[in-house]
Amino acid sequence: MSSYNVAPLDNLIDQFERLPNIGHKSAQRLAYHILTLPESTVKEFANALINAKKSIHFCKSCCNLTDKEYCPICSNSKRDASTICVVERPRDVVAMERTQEYTGVYHVLHGAISPLMGIGPDSLCIKELLARVGNGEIKEVIMATNPTVEGEATAVYLSKLLKPLGVKVTHLAYGIPVGADLTYADEITLARALEGRTDL
Repeated sequence: MSSYNVAPLDNLIDQFERLPNIGHKSAQRLAYHILTLPESTVKEFANALINAKKSIHFCKSCCNLTDKEYCPICSNSKRDASTICVVERPRDVVAMERTQEYTGVYHVLHGAISPLMGIGPDSLCIKELLARVGNGEIKEVIMATNPTVEGEATAVYLSKLLKPLGVKVTHLAYGIPVGADLTYADEITLARALEGRTDL
């Protein structure tokens, strides 16, 4: 083990390593880069982190991230509020919006059912979705969960809960490879998957 040890640097590396998909070498590179920046820039970065954590919360309607009571999509009167597209993560909303094809609103679950990871239905924003559909104004719910085992299981589970409420439940067509993530799908593939959606 190396005798070279700078505790504040090691701590900074450890913090970066906690981030998803950041290994030890990437964490080291980020930490050393931070140390080369002017103190004012580092303060801006730190303040941005703190401010984002303090001011960003779930939209009161769709559970997407926002700094207001309702997110910009839910606040937009031009959106079709009778159609809800259900996604796993906030970043999936960004991916769907890139298609410029979808004009409805969203519902963000913040994950997918995964018993192996200890994530059950109660861990997700499912009761909020059922409350929205239960008001009788929703005509269609599009399942846009990722084409993974967990995503498919979540879609089937939600479909069983939603159908008794008299709402049409559809699923994105399989233009997206199985095991893929919506975030990485291109706009054309997503648009075609949206257009070709089928009943679930």
